[in-house]
Amino acid sequence: MIEKFFEKGLWSSRLIILLAVIFSILSAFALFLIGSADLYHVVLETYAYFFKGVHPENFHADIVAEIIGAIDLYLIAVVLLIFGFGIYELFVSDIDVAKGSGGDKILYVSSLDELKDKIAKVIVMVLIVSFFQRILHTEYKGALEMLYFSISIATLSLGLYFLHKGGKH
Repeated sequence: MIEKFFEKGLWSSRLIILLAVIFSILSAFALFLIGSADLYHVVLETYAYFFKGVHPENFHADIVAEIIGAIDLYLIAVVLLIFGFGIYELFVSDIDVAKGSGGDKILYVSSLDELKDKIAKVIVMVLIVSFFQRILHTEYKGALEMLYFSISIATLSLGLYFLHKGGKH
């Protein structure tokens, strides 16, 4: 009897994972809102540039950097969504509403390794986007720096190739 009570309590303790699920989803919403606010700001700046004659220095690079920053926030939000949905399905229950709606293929996770793999791929994309955002404001003072820049882009491309190739078994 004690063993049965203990096992029931132990099994129910997995529901603490709901805190991670709830806060992951809320954090994803927050990042989607912040990214959208940043893009709204880009639209206002672009409007001022074309229709109000406001021409700040480095306008194009700044706008592109802001857009890439928003994409970065969206990608991190996607990581949080994948994480929240994945750990819910692994530890609590399948999401019945998602079945048959196409959502089960996007966010469905059958194992912890699959969840880690999905999250890792999105994190790599976040890092690449962050890299390109920083590169936009980098000044190159010589051929050697340009060579380093070219090597870094080639390395990222090669890494993406192998990441994509590794996902097709």
